[in-house]
Amino acid sequence: MGEYKTPGVYIVEKNAFGNSVVEVETAVPAFIGYTEKALNGTEELIGKPWKITSMTEFIQYFGGMHTPKYTICLKTGGEESAPSAKSFSVKTSSGSEFSIAVENDYTLYLHMLLFFTNGGGPCYIVSVGKYETEFKAADFETAFTPLEKEAEPTMIVIPEAVNLTDTACYSLQQKMVEHCNKMQSRISILDVFIQKYPADPKAKVDYVENFRNGFSTNFPSYAAAYYPYLNTSALADTDITENMIVLKDNVADFITHLDLDEKMITSFKTAFLTEENSGEMTKDINQALLQNSVIYRQLIKAVKDNLNLLSPSAAIAGVYCSVDNSRGVWKAPANVTVNSVVKPSVAINDYEQENLNIPMSGKAVNAIRTFPGEGVKVWGARTMDGNSQDWRYVNVRRTMIYLEQSVKNAARAYVFEPNDAGTWINMKCMIDNFLRSVWKRGGLAGATPEDAFEVHVGLGDTMTAEDILDGIMRITVLVAVSRPAEFIEITFQQQMQKS
Repeated sequence: MGEYKTPGVYIVEKNAFGNSVVEVETAVPAFIGYTEKALNGTEELIGKPWKITSMTEFIQYFGGMHTPKYTICLKTGGEESAPSAKSFSVKTSSGSEFSIAVENDYTLYLHMLLFFTNGGGPCYIVSVGKYETEFKAADFETAFTPLEKEAEPTMIVIPEAVNLTDTACYSLQQKMVEHCNKMQSRISILDVFIQKYPADPKAKVDYVENFRNGFSTNFPSYAAAYYPYLNTSALADTDITENMIVLKDNVADFITHLDLDEKMITSFKTAFLTEENSGEMTKDINQALLQNSVIYRQLIKAVKDNLNLLSPSAAIAGVYCSVDNSRGVWKAPANVTVNSVVKPSVAINDYEQENLNIPMSGKAVNAIRTFPGEGVKVWGARTMDGNSQDWRYVNVRRTMIYLEQSVKNAARAYVFEPNDAGTWINMKCMIDNFLRSVWKRGGLAGATPEDAFEVHVGLGDTMTAEDILDGIMRITVLVAVSRPAEFIEITFQQQMQKS
Protein backbone atom coordinates (compact mmCIF):
# COMPACT_ATOMS: atom_id res chain seq x y z
CA MET A 1 0.00 0.00 0.00
CA GLY A 2 1.04 3.58 -0.55
CA GLU A 3 1.50 6.01 2.34
CA TYR A 4 -1.69 6.80 4.23
CA LYS A 5 -2.47 10.55 4.15
CA THR A 6 -6.25 10.87 4.38
CA PRO A 7 -8.04 9.69 7.55
CA GLY A 8 -10.34 6.79 6.85
CA VAL A 9 -10.66 3.02 6.60
CA TYR A 10 -8.50 1.12 4.12
CA ILE A 11 -9.04 -2.45 2.87
CA VAL A 12 -6.00 -4.65 2.39
CA GLU A 13 -6.54 -8.02 0.73
CA LYS A 14 -3.92 -10.65 1.41
CA ASN A 15 -3.51 -13.91 -0.52
CA ALA A 16 -4.02 -16.88 1.74
CA PHE A 17 -2.74 -19.48 -0.69
CA GLY A 18 0.33 -19.75 -2.85
CA ASN A 19 0.46 -20.48 -6.56
CA SER A 20 -0.44 -23.96 -7.71
CA VAL A 21 1.11 -26.13 -10.41
CA VAL A 22 -1.09 -26.64 -13.47
CA GLU A 23 -0.42 -30.13 -14.82
CA VAL A 24 0.64 -30.35 -18.45
CA GLU A 25 -1.05 -32.75 -20.84
CA THR A 26 0.72 -36.07 -21.26
CA ALA A 27 -1.17 -37.73 -24.12
CA VAL A 28 -1.05 -35.39 -27.12
CA PRO A 29 0.79 -36.94 -30.09
CA ALA A 30 1.81 -35.04 -33.20
CA PHE A 31 1.43 -37.03 -36.44
CA ILE A 32 3.44 -36.08 -39.51
CA GLY A 33 2.54 -37.34 -42.98
CA TYR A 34 0.88 -36.88 -46.37
CA THR A 35 -2.84 -36.08 -46.65
CA GLU A 36 -5.47 -35.68 -49.36
CA LYS A 37 -5.81 -32.00 -48.57
CA ALA A 38 -4.83 -29.55 -45.83
CA LEU A 39 -7.38 -26.76 -45.60
CA ASN A 40 -9.24 -24.84 -42.94
CA GLY A 41 -11.77 -23.10 -45.13
CA THR A 42 -9.45 -21.20 -47.46
CA GLU A 43 -6.44 -21.32 -45.12
CA GLU A 44 -3.65 -23.60 -46.29
CA LEU A 45 -2.53 -25.98 -43.54
CA ILE A 46 0.42 -27.72 -45.19
CA GLY A 47 3.38 -27.46 -42.85
CA LYS A 48 1.25 -26.09 -40.00
CA PRO A 49 0.52 -28.10 -36.84
CA TRP A 50 -3.27 -28.36 -36.54
CA LYS A 51 -5.08 -29.76 -33.52
CA ILE A 52 -7.95 -32.20 -33.98
CA THR A 53 -9.95 -34.33 -31.57
CA SER A 54 -11.62 -36.97 -33.76
CA MET A 55 -11.54 -38.80 -37.07
CA THR A 56 -14.37 -36.57 -38.25
CA GLU A 57 -12.19 -33.51 -37.82
CA PHE A 58 -9.29 -35.22 -39.57
CA ILE A 59 -11.50 -35.82 -42.61
CA GLN A 60 -12.83 -32.25 -42.42
CA TYR A 61 -9.40 -30.63 -42.54
CA PHE A 62 -7.18 -33.24 -44.20
CA GLY A 63 -9.50 -35.31 -46.36
CA GLY A 64 -10.05 -39.02 -46.72
CA MET A 65 -8.18 -42.16 -47.57
CA HIS A 66 -5.83 -42.42 -50.51
CA THR A 67 -7.10 -44.92 -53.09
CA PRO A 68 -4.04 -46.85 -54.26
CA LYS A 69 -3.99 -48.67 -57.58
CA TYR A 70 -3.38 -52.42 -57.47
CA THR A 71 -2.28 -53.80 -60.83
CA ILE A 72 -2.93 -57.53 -61.12
CA CYS A 73 -1.19 -59.70 -63.69
CA LEU A 74 -0.75 -63.45 -64.14
CA LYS A 75 2.68 -64.93 -63.50
CA THR A 76 3.80 -67.18 -66.32
CA GLY A 77 6.83 -69.44 -66.29
CA GLY A 78 7.87 -68.15 -62.89
CA GLU A 79 8.26 -64.61 -64.24
CA GLU A 80 5.81 -61.76 -63.92
CA SER A 81 5.08 -59.71 -66.99
CA ALA A 82 5.50 -56.38 -65.22
CA PRO A 83 8.02 -56.50 -62.37
CA SER A 84 7.64 -53.72 -59.83
CA ALA A 85 9.63 -52.51 -56.83
CA LYS A 86 6.36 -52.55 -54.87
CA SER A 87 4.68 -55.84 -55.63
CA PHE A 88 3.75 -59.09 -53.95
CA SER A 89 2.70 -62.52 -55.15
CA VAL A 90 -0.53 -64.37 -54.45
CA LYS A 91 -0.95 -68.09 -55.06
CA THR A 92 -4.63 -68.97 -55.40
CA SER A 93 -6.45 -72.20 -54.60
CA SER A 94 -6.35 -73.15 -58.29
CA GLY A 95 -2.54 -73.16 -58.27
CA SER A 96 -2.31 -70.04 -60.44
CA GLU A 97 0.08 -67.37 -59.20
CA PHE A 98 -0.64 -63.68 -59.64
CA SER A 99 1.57 -60.65 -59.11
CA ILE A 100 0.00 -57.54 -57.60
CA ALA A 101 1.86 -54.25 -57.94
CA VAL A 102 1.06 -51.28 -55.69
CA GLU A 103 1.24 -47.74 -56.93
CA ASN A 104 1.74 -45.83 -53.65
CA ASP A 105 1.31 -46.29 -49.90
CA TYR A 106 -0.07 -43.10 -48.35
CA THR A 107 -1.23 -44.59 -45.09
CA LEU A 108 -1.64 -41.75 -42.57
CA TYR A 109 -5.45 -41.93 -42.86
CA LEU A 110 -5.43 -45.64 -41.96
CA HIS A 111 -3.04 -45.03 -39.08
CA MET A 112 -5.34 -42.35 -37.72
CA LEU A 113 -8.20 -44.87 -37.73
CA LEU A 114 -5.99 -47.19 -35.71
CA PHE A 115 -4.99 -44.36 -33.33
CA PHE A 116 -8.55 -43.38 -32.45
CA THR A 117 -9.67 -47.02 -32.22
CA ASN A 118 -7.03 -47.61 -29.54
CA GLY A 119 -8.11 -44.75 -27.28
CA GLY A 120 -6.53 -41.77 -28.99
CA GLY A 121 -7.92 -38.29 -28.39
CA PRO A 122 -6.66 -34.75 -29.04
CA CYS A 123 -3.65 -34.72 -31.33
CA TYR A 124 -1.80 -32.55 -33.81
CA ILE A 125 -1.53 -33.22 -37.54
CA VAL A 126 1.25 -31.77 -39.67
CA SER A 127 0.58 -32.36 -43.35
CA VAL A 128 3.81 -32.29 -45.36
CA GLY A 129 2.19 -32.63 -48.77
CA LYS A 130 -0.73 -34.03 -50.70
CA TYR A 131 -1.20 -37.45 -52.25
CA GLU A 132 0.79 -38.15 -55.40
CA THR A 133 3.79 -36.33 -53.92
CA GLU A 134 6.87 -38.52 -53.97
CA PHE A 135 7.93 -39.75 -50.54
CA LYS A 136 10.93 -37.72 -49.38
CA ALA A 137 12.55 -37.62 -45.95
CA ALA A 138 13.10 -33.87 -46.38
CA ASP A 139 9.32 -33.31 -46.48
CA PHE A 140 8.86 -34.91 -43.06
CA GLU A 141 11.79 -32.97 -41.61
CA THR A 142 10.11 -29.65 -42.45
CA ALA A 143 7.55 -30.37 -39.71
CA PHE A 144 10.04 -30.21 -36.84
CA THR A 145 10.56 -26.43 -36.93
CA PRO A 146 6.86 -25.47 -36.64
CA LEU A 147 6.40 -28.12 -33.95
CA GLU A 148 9.05 -26.38 -31.85
CA LYS A 149 6.56 -23.52 -31.40
CA GLU A 150 3.89 -25.84 -30.02
CA ALA A 151 4.18 -26.61 -26.31
CA GLU A 152 1.39 -29.17 -26.05
CA PRO A 153 2.55 -32.23 -28.07
CA THR A 154 4.14 -34.95 -25.95
CA MET A 155 4.79 -37.58 -28.65
CA ILE A 156 6.14 -37.46 -32.19
CA VAL A 157 4.85 -40.13 -34.60
CA ILE A 158 5.69 -40.56 -38.30
CA PRO A 159 3.98 -43.79 -39.40
CA GLU A 160 4.90 -43.26 -43.06
CA ALA A 161 8.65 -43.11 -42.30
CA VAL A 162 8.80 -46.84 -43.11
CA ASN A 163 7.63 -46.07 -46.66
CA LEU A 164 11.05 -44.52 -47.32
CA THR A 165 14.16 -46.59 -47.95
CA ASP A 166 15.66 -48.17 -44.85
CA THR A 167 18.58 -45.71 -44.76
CA ALA A 168 16.29 -42.69 -45.16
CA CYS A 169 13.94 -44.07 -42.51
CA TYR A 170 16.73 -44.46 -39.95
CA SER A 171 18.03 -40.96 -40.68
CA LEU A 172 14.56 -39.44 -40.27
CA GLN A 173 14.00 -41.32 -37.01
CA GLN A 174 17.30 -40.00 -35.70
CA LYS A 175 16.15 -36.44 -36.40
CA MET A 176 12.87 -37.19 -34.60
CA VAL A 177 14.79 -38.11 -31.45
CA GLU A 178 17.07 -35.07 -31.77
CA HIS A 179 13.97 -32.88 -31.93
CA CYS A 180 12.56 -34.51 -28.78
CA ASN A 181 15.82 -34.02 -26.90
CA LYS A 182 15.91 -30.37 -27.95
CA MET A 183 12.36 -29.80 -26.71
CA GLN A 184 12.72 -32.07 -23.61
CA SER A 185 8.93 -32.32 -23.50
CA ARG A 186 8.13 -35.21 -25.84
CA ILE A 187 9.15 -38.71 -26.84
CA SER A 188 9.46 -40.41 -30.25
CA ILE A 189 7.51 -43.57 -31.03
CA LEU A 190 9.48 -45.46 -33.68
CA ASP A 191 8.67 -48.33 -36.01
CA VAL A 192 11.26 -50.97 -36.81
CA PHE A 193 11.70 -50.78 -40.58
CA ILE A 194 10.46 -53.88 -42.39
CA GLN A 195 10.67 -54.29 -46.17
CA LYS A 196 6.99 -54.60 -47.04
CA TYR A 197 7.75 -55.67 -50.63
CA PRO A 198 10.94 -57.77 -50.47
CA ALA A 199 12.57 -58.91 -53.69
CA ASP A 200 12.80 -62.41 -52.24
CA PRO A 201 9.95 -63.03 -49.78
CA LYS A 202 11.53 -66.32 -48.68
CA ALA A 203 14.86 -64.75 -47.66
CA LYS A 204 15.34 -64.48 -43.89
CA VAL A 205 16.15 -60.93 -42.81
CA ASP A 206 16.81 -59.78 -39.24
CA TYR A 207 15.04 -56.42 -39.42
CA VAL A 208 15.53 -55.70 -35.71
CA GLU A 209 19.30 -56.10 -36.01
CA ASN A 210 19.29 -53.93 -39.15
CA PHE A 211 17.35 -51.30 -37.22
CA ARG A 212 19.83 -51.33 -34.34
CA ASN A 213 22.76 -51.05 -36.70
CA GLY A 214 21.17 -48.40 -38.90
CA PHE A 215 19.59 -46.21 -36.21
CA SER A 216 21.87 -44.46 -33.75
CA THR A 217 21.32 -41.54 -31.42
CA ASN A 218 22.94 -39.80 -28.48
CA PHE A 219 19.54 -39.43 -26.80
CA PRO A 220 18.09 -42.97 -26.62
CA SER A 221 15.85 -42.23 -23.63
CA TYR A 222 13.64 -40.09 -25.87
CA ALA A 223 12.85 -43.01 -28.20
CA ALA A 224 10.74 -46.16 -27.88
CA ALA A 225 10.69 -48.68 -30.74
CA TYR A 226 8.02 -51.29 -31.50
CA TYR A 227 7.99 -54.46 -33.61
CA PRO A 228 6.50 -56.03 -35.75
CA TYR A 229 3.93 -54.67 -38.21
CA LEU A 230 0.27 -55.40 -37.51
CA ASN A 231 -2.34 -57.18 -39.59
CA THR A 232 -5.25 -54.91 -38.76
CA SER A 233 -8.96 -54.71 -39.47
CA ALA A 234 -8.93 -50.98 -40.14
CA LEU A 235 -10.70 -51.55 -43.47
CA ALA A 236 -13.59 -53.88 -44.20
CA ASP A 237 -14.11 -55.87 -47.40
CA THR A 238 -16.54 -53.28 -48.68
CA ASP A 239 -13.78 -50.67 -48.69
CA ILE A 240 -11.95 -52.47 -51.52
CA THR A 241 -13.58 -50.94 -54.60
CA GLU A 242 -13.20 -51.33 -58.30
CA ASN A 243 -11.37 -47.99 -58.38
CA MET A 244 -8.36 -49.72 -56.81
CA ILE A 245 -8.07 -52.56 -59.31
CA VAL A 246 -6.23 -52.44 -62.66
CA LEU A 247 -5.71 -55.54 -64.81
CA LYS A 248 -2.33 -55.58 -66.52
CA ASP A 249 -3.41 -58.26 -68.99
CA ASN A 250 -6.59 -57.45 -70.89
CA VAL A 251 -9.81 -58.35 -69.13
CA ALA A 252 -10.63 -61.23 -71.47
CA ASP A 253 -7.36 -63.08 -70.69
CA PHE A 254 -7.71 -62.35 -67.00
CA ILE A 255 -11.25 -63.78 -66.81
CA THR A 256 -10.09 -66.88 -68.68
CA HIS A 257 -7.71 -67.74 -65.82
CA LEU A 258 -10.37 -67.47 -63.12
CA ASP A 259 -12.45 -70.40 -61.85
CA LEU A 260 -15.34 -69.84 -64.25
CA ASP A 261 -16.93 -72.36 -66.59
CA GLU A 262 -17.03 -71.79 -70.33
CA LYS A 263 -20.64 -70.68 -70.27
CA MET A 264 -19.94 -68.05 -67.63
CA ILE A 265 -16.80 -66.84 -69.41
CA THR A 266 -18.81 -66.39 -72.59
CA SER A 267 -21.48 -64.57 -70.61
CA PHE A 268 -18.89 -62.18 -69.15
CA LYS A 269 -17.37 -61.49 -72.54
CA THR A 270 -20.77 -60.85 -74.09
CA ALA A 271 -21.90 -58.58 -71.26
CA PHE A 272 -18.74 -56.63 -70.55
CA LEU A 273 -16.18 -57.05 -73.29
CA THR A 274 -17.88 -55.89 -76.45
CA GLU A 275 -15.18 -53.24 -76.78
CA GLU A 276 -11.49 -53.38 -75.87
CA ASN A 277 -11.02 -52.76 -72.17
CA SER A 278 -8.00 -50.70 -71.07
CA GLY A 279 -7.65 -52.66 -67.84
CA GLU A 280 -9.54 -50.31 -65.51
CA MET A 281 -11.95 -52.40 -63.49
CA THR A 282 -15.59 -51.34 -63.75
CA LYS A 283 -18.12 -51.57 -60.94
CA ASP A 284 -20.24 -54.16 -62.75
CA ILE A 285 -17.30 -56.44 -63.55
CA ASN A 286 -15.95 -56.13 -60.03
CA GLN A 287 -19.26 -57.06 -58.40
CA ALA A 288 -19.94 -59.89 -60.83
CA LEU A 289 -16.50 -61.42 -60.29
CA LEU A 290 -16.81 -61.13 -56.51
CA GLN A 291 -20.07 -63.07 -56.66
CA ASN A 292 -18.94 -65.79 -59.07
CA SER A 293 -15.19 -66.34 -58.65
CA VAL A 294 -13.43 -67.77 -55.59
CA ILE A 295 -10.04 -66.89 -57.09
CA TYR A 296 -11.02 -63.25 -57.61
CA ARG A 297 -12.23 -63.06 -54.01
CA GLN A 298 -8.86 -64.44 -52.93
CA LEU A 299 -7.10 -61.72 -54.92
CA ILE A 300 -9.27 -58.99 -53.40
CA LYS A 301 -8.62 -60.41 -49.93
CA ALA A 302 -4.88 -60.19 -50.64
CA VAL A 303 -5.33 -56.55 -51.63
CA LYS A 304 -7.27 -55.87 -48.43
CA ASP A 305 -4.65 -57.63 -46.33
CA ASN A 306 -1.94 -55.52 -47.94
CA LEU A 307 -3.85 -52.33 -47.16
CA ASN A 308 -4.40 -53.44 -43.58
CA LEU A 309 -0.75 -54.31 -42.94
CA LEU A 310 0.36 -51.26 -40.95
CA SER A 311 3.32 -50.29 -38.81
CA PRO A 312 2.41 -50.12 -35.10
CA SER A 313 3.43 -46.59 -34.01
CA ALA A 314 -0.01 -44.95 -34.39
CA ALA A 315 -1.75 -47.77 -32.51
CA ILE A 316 0.88 -47.48 -29.76
CA ALA A 317 0.25 -43.72 -29.52
CA GLY A 318 -3.42 -44.54 -28.96
CA VAL A 319 -2.43 -47.05 -26.25
CA TYR A 320 -0.32 -44.35 -24.54
CA CYS A 321 -3.34 -42.01 -24.55
CA SER A 322 -5.68 -44.69 -23.23
CA VAL A 323 -3.36 -45.69 -20.38
CA ASP A 324 -2.65 -42.05 -19.45
CA ASN A 325 -6.35 -41.24 -19.26
CA SER A 326 -7.33 -44.34 -17.31
CA ARG A 327 -4.34 -44.92 -15.03
CA GLY A 328 -1.89 -42.04 -15.40
CA VAL A 329 1.35 -41.38 -17.25
CA TRP A 330 3.26 -43.28 -14.54
CA LYS A 331 1.63 -46.59 -15.55
CA ALA A 332 3.76 -48.55 -18.02
CA PRO A 333 1.93 -48.71 -21.39
CA ALA A 334 2.28 -52.49 -21.64
CA ASN A 335 0.20 -55.62 -21.03
CA VAL A 336 -2.52 -53.68 -22.87
CA THR A 337 -4.63 -55.10 -25.70
CA VAL A 338 -4.26 -53.48 -29.12
CA ASN A 339 -7.65 -53.00 -30.78
CA SER A 340 -8.51 -53.59 -34.45
CA VAL A 341 -5.55 -55.94 -34.82
CA VAL A 342 -6.02 -59.47 -36.13
CA LYS A 343 -2.46 -60.58 -35.39
CA PRO A 344 1.12 -59.33 -35.57
CA SER A 345 2.83 -59.93 -38.91
CA VAL A 346 5.53 -61.93 -37.08
CA ALA A 347 4.78 -64.36 -34.26
CA ILE A 348 7.19 -63.82 -31.35
CA ASN A 349 7.71 -66.28 -28.51
CA ASP A 350 9.44 -65.88 -25.13
CA TYR A 351 12.82 -67.03 -26.42
CA GLU A 352 12.75 -64.68 -29.42
CA GLN A 353 11.81 -61.72 -27.24
CA GLU A 354 14.84 -62.12 -25.00
CA ASN A 355 17.14 -60.37 -27.46
CA LEU A 356 14.47 -57.79 -28.28
CA ASN A 357 14.03 -56.78 -24.65
CA ILE A 358 17.57 -56.96 -23.27
CA PRO A 359 20.18 -56.70 -26.03
CA MET A 360 23.85 -56.11 -25.30
CA SER A 361 23.65 -52.68 -26.95
CA GLY A 362 20.76 -51.59 -24.75
CA LYS A 363 18.66 -50.70 -27.81
CA ALA A 364 15.55 -52.43 -26.56
CA VAL A 365 12.68 -53.07 -28.99
CA ASN A 366 9.22 -53.60 -27.53
CA ALA A 367 7.37 -56.62 -28.87
CA ILE A 368 3.71 -56.86 -29.82
CA ARG A 369 2.58 -60.42 -29.24
CA THR A 370 -0.45 -62.70 -29.42
CA PHE A 371 -1.45 -64.58 -26.28
CA PRO A 372 -4.03 -67.40 -26.60
CA GLY A 373 -7.34 -66.33 -25.13
CA GLU A 374 -6.09 -62.80 -24.43
CA GLY A 375 -5.62 -61.27 -27.85
CA VAL A 376 -2.82 -59.06 -29.17
CA LYS A 377 -0.90 -57.17 -26.48
CA VAL A 378 1.94 -54.71 -26.15
CA TRP A 379 4.55 -56.76 -24.32
CA GLY A 380 7.35 -54.32 -23.60
CA ALA A 381 7.80 -50.93 -21.95
CA ARG A 382 11.42 -49.98 -22.54
CA THR A 383 13.05 -46.99 -24.15
CA MET A 384 16.07 -47.49 -26.37
CA ASP A 385 18.25 -46.58 -23.39
CA GLY A 386 17.95 -50.08 -21.96
CA ASN A 387 21.34 -50.06 -20.23
CA SER A 388 20.46 -47.01 -18.15
CA GLN A 389 19.06 -47.51 -14.66
CA ASP A 390 17.55 -44.01 -14.85
CA TRP A 391 15.79 -44.06 -18.24
CA ARG A 392 15.20 -47.74 -19.00
CA TYR A 393 11.41 -47.58 -18.88
CA VAL A 394 9.01 -45.58 -21.04
CA ASN A 395 6.76 -44.60 -18.13
CA VAL A 396 9.73 -43.29 -16.10
CA ARG A 397 10.91 -41.11 -18.99
CA ARG A 398 7.40 -39.78 -19.65
CA THR A 399 6.63 -39.25 -15.94
CA MET A 400 9.77 -37.17 -15.56
CA ILE A 401 8.80 -35.10 -18.61
CA TYR A 402 5.38 -34.55 -17.05
CA LEU A 403 6.82 -33.49 -13.68
CA GLU A 404 9.56 -31.31 -15.18
CA GLN A 405 7.32 -29.44 -17.60
CA SER A 406 4.53 -28.91 -15.04
CA VAL A 407 6.93 -27.43 -12.47
CA LYS A 408 8.80 -25.45 -15.11
CA ASN A 409 5.62 -23.74 -16.33
CA ALA A 410 4.52 -22.93 -12.76
CA ALA A 411 7.95 -21.56 -11.82
CA ARG A 412 7.72 -18.84 -14.48
CA ALA A 413 5.50 -16.88 -12.09
CA TYR A 414 8.52 -16.39 -9.83
CA VAL A 415 10.98 -15.14 -12.43
CA PHE A 416 12.32 -11.73 -11.27
CA GLU A 417 10.82 -12.17 -7.80
CA PRO A 418 13.20 -11.37 -4.92
CA ASN A 419 15.70 -14.18 -4.50
CA ASP A 420 15.13 -14.45 -0.76
CA ALA A 421 13.69 -16.80 1.83
CA GLY A 422 10.09 -15.67 1.19
CA THR A 423 10.23 -16.70 -2.46
CA TRP A 424 12.07 -19.91 -1.63
CA ILE A 425 9.38 -20.98 0.83
CA ASN A 426 6.60 -20.16 -1.64
CA MET A 427 8.23 -22.19 -4.40
CA LYS A 428 8.99 -25.10 -2.11
CA CYS A 429 5.38 -25.22 -0.88
CA MET A 430 4.06 -25.02 -4.44
CA ILE A 431 6.21 -27.93 -5.67
CA ASP A 432 5.62 -29.90 -2.47
CA ASN A 433 1.83 -29.66 -2.86
CA PHE A 434 2.01 -30.73 -6.49
CA LEU A 435 4.21 -33.75 -5.79
CA ARG A 436 2.04 -34.76 -2.84
CA SER A 437 -0.97 -34.82 -5.19
CA VAL A 438 0.94 -37.00 -7.67
CA TRP A 439 2.00 -39.35 -4.86
CA LYS A 440 -1.60 -39.75 -3.65
CA ARG A 441 -2.62 -40.86 -7.15
CA GLY A 442 0.12 -43.49 -7.26
CA GLY A 443 2.57 -41.61 -9.45
CA LEU A 444 5.42 -41.77 -6.95
CA ALA A 445 6.65 -44.73 -4.93
CA GLY A 446 6.81 -44.60 -1.15
CA ALA A 447 4.76 -45.37 1.95
CA THR A 448 4.85 -41.70 2.98
CA PRO A 449 5.36 -38.42 1.10
CA GLU A 450 8.79 -38.15 2.72
CA ASP A 451 9.75 -41.44 1.09
CA ALA A 452 8.37 -40.38 -2.29
CA PHE A 453 9.94 -36.95 -2.81
CA GLU A 454 12.07 -34.16 -1.41
CA VAL A 455 12.30 -30.49 -2.38
CA HIS A 456 15.41 -28.50 -1.49
CA VAL A 457 15.99 -24.77 -1.94
CA GLY A 458 17.92 -22.20 0.02
CA LEU A 459 21.22 -20.53 0.79
CA GLY A 460 23.74 -23.09 1.97
CA ASP A 461 21.55 -25.93 0.70
CA THR A 462 21.24 -25.54 -3.05
CA MET A 463 22.74 -22.08 -3.54
CA THR A 464 25.85 -20.15 -2.65
CA ALA A 465 26.09 -16.43 -2.04
CA GLU A 466 27.65 -16.11 -5.50
CA ASP A 467 24.58 -17.77 -7.05
CA ILE A 468 22.34 -15.15 -5.45
CA LEU A 469 24.58 -12.34 -6.66
CA ASP A 470 24.36 -13.81 -10.16
CA GLY A 471 20.55 -13.90 -9.94
CA ILE A 472 20.35 -17.69 -9.89
CA MET A 473 17.82 -19.61 -7.81
CA ARG A 474 18.57 -23.33 -7.63
CA ILE A 475 15.90 -25.85 -6.64
CA THR A 476 16.60 -29.56 -6.27
CA VAL A 477 13.69 -31.99 -6.53
CA LEU A 478 14.17 -35.67 -5.71
CA VAL A 479 11.42 -38.06 -6.78
CA ALA A 480 10.96 -41.82 -6.52
CA VAL A 481 9.19 -42.68 -9.77
CA SER A 482 7.39 -46.03 -9.71
CA ARG A 483 8.90 -48.66 -11.99
CA PRO A 484 7.02 -51.56 -13.56
CA ALA A 485 7.26 -55.11 -12.22
CA GLU A 486 8.71 -56.38 -15.47
CA PHE A 487 9.82 -59.72 -14.06
CA ILE A 488 7.74 -61.53 -11.44
CA GLU A 489 9.41 -64.46 -9.70
CA ILE A 490 7.30 -66.87 -7.63
CA THR A 491 9.22 -69.45 -5.62
CA PHE A 492 7.68 -72.79 -4.71
CA GLN A 493 9.32 -75.18 -2.28
CA GLN A 494 8.13 -78.38 -0.65
CA GLN A 495 8.01 -78.62 3.14
CA MET A 496 7.81 -81.50 5.62
CA GLN A 497 4.40 -82.92 6.48
CA LYS A 498 3.32 -81.42 9.80
CA SER A 499 0.37 -83.60 10.75
